[in-house]
Amino acid sequence: MIYGERDVLYLSIHSLHKITKFNGKDGKPPKIYKLGSNAWKTLKQKTKARVKHVAFNLIKLYAKRKTQKGFQYNPDSYMQHELEASFIYEDTPDQSTATADIKADMESQRPMDRLICGDVGFGKTEVAIRAAFKAVDNGKQVAVLVPTTILAYQHSRTFKQRLKDFPVVVDYLNRFRTAKQKRDTLEALSEGKVDIIIGTHQLVNKNVKFKDLGLLIVDEEQKFGVAVKEKLKTLKENVDVLTLTATPIPRTLQFSLMAARDLSVITTPPPNRYPIESHVIRFNEETIRDAISYEIQRGGQIFFIHNRIENIKEVAGMLQRLVPDAKIGIGHGQMEGKKLEQLMLQFMDGGFDVLVSTTIVESGLDVPNANTIFINNANNFGLSDLHQMRGRVGRSNKKAFCYFITPEYSAMTEDARKRITALEQFTELGSGFNIAMKDLEIRGAGDLLGGEQSGFINEIGFDTYQKILNETIEELKENEFKDLYQDEGEDKVYVKDVTIDTDFELLFPDSYVNNIAERLNLYTQLNNLKTEEELEKFKVELMDRFGELPTQVTDLLNSVQIKWLATKIGFEKVIMKKISLLVTL
Repeated sequence: MIYGERDVLYLSIHSLHKITKFNGKDGKPPKIYKLGSNAWKTLKQKTKARVKHVAFNLIKLYAKRKTQKGFQYNPDSYMQHELEASFIYEDTPDQSTATADIKADMESQRPMDRLICGDVGFGKTEVAIRAAFKAVDNGKQVAVLVPTTILAYQHSRTFKQRLKDFPVVVDYLNRFRTAKQKRDTLEALSEGKVDIIIGTHQLVNKNVKFKDLGLLIVDEEQKFGVAVKEKLKTLKENVDVLTLTATPIPRTLQFSLMAARDLSVITTPPPNRYPIESHVIRFNEETIRDAISYEIQRGGQIFFIHNRIENIKEVAGMLQRLVPDAKIGIGHGQMEGKKLEQLMLQFMDGGFDVLVSTTIVESGLDVPNANTIFINNANNFGLSDLHQMRGRVGRSNKKAFCYFITPEYSAMTEDARKRITALEQFTELGSGFNIAMKDLEIRGAGDLLGGEQSGFINEIGFDTYQKILNETIEELKENEFKDLYQDEGEDKVYVKDVTIDTDFELLFPDSYVNNIAERLNLYTQLNNLKTEEELEKFKVELMDRFGELPTQVTDLLNSVQIKWLATKIGFEKVIMKKISLLVTL
């Protein structure tokens, strides 16, 4: 490897997996330290000391959760089976796994704290409904916390619809309810007459009293401020918590990656779903007219997001001029509650063709018939917001279109350009997770666990930071928190990395795989294999792609198995020469 200005570093192919891409803030180039100097080592040690402090607090939180006793739910009743059988779609494999995980958590003595990360429209709500029903079935109340007024209303419709054949009372609280309605709901809630309450952050107010709260469901957690989350903590001391999100914010993602929370990922799309076709366009009347006419011709509906209330009427007027036959509705947060609810209902029932609105429709609105969305001035939104808005369409078996209307690339800020490019890049189904990762890269993985260590990540890169974090957590588990992790000691690995020194030829020869990038890719894949089955599969794939394995490759695959054995036994170094074998303990 050519390093710095003119240094050269030789690296064994068994250590190739140690090379990681540097992900700092905004793709800034890293500072390069001299080979052989201690600067990099010191930086890593400094980072480790700081990270240890953060990780310590996190594990303490996790430890507290592990030792607490929560309510233990009974196994599924016949009503639970009835509810699940009445789901009109077939469960995707990930949905089934997530449901099973949640039930296992609820039936154990520990309070649940699980994050369900599933992309927009992948059926997280159904999983939440099943969990809520299980709690109600066991005589507990459920609170569903949602970020927007419209979403509270939409969820209450979905929950009522899904649970209409069961003895469950669902109600909701948002700013559209009158004072009397709110009073009645709160009274019924404290007397235990309401089983599931859905609401915006009003739910964490002091005057909301539960008779017996058993489960808290937080939808789109990234939308809530820190203050609301702090209040939640007091609510949820011994309550089971289920968090749903499509694009987890870096901090949430980090919490789960570190096992301070349990994570279920729903990545399998429902059958017959197509990826949303995304285009970045300038404000062009012809393109807009054609797209709207096409959608109306095939019997669909259109969202047009324009986030300025001052001139939203003019935009609607312009669309009416372009497509005279279209029925157009306008929705924004300053309208009267009743009117806005009516408008949404009309749009859901197909009452008009185009809804021109502010981002009030951003999260969770479910209109399967709407399959084209325009986002005006898309460069002004954050990544997860854009991904959420794009997720309003493509929720049925029709092909959906999303148009990001932006100024010229040259007129946008650098970050905005990166965001738009990221969205063009990740259009496959289930790319919310990738988008969250990209968000990490664009914003710098700053506030993962608190503001103080953002500088470090930018200096040493995200991957190295993750590595140090995981090492630190392992150390803490072995020392400070030994008692907590006693049950995990059986299959502990004592050696992290085995060095193999040999004069055999262990490699993919040029004559076998002649593309350098592909060879590197294969080495990395090989280093990530964990089991015999995976190795066998890898071998079959190689033969399928490149033909019969040469001796060097067979030896290379064998050396991987030797490495596994050595790790198991606890050898740090294995020296294999043609006539001798040496191992270092």
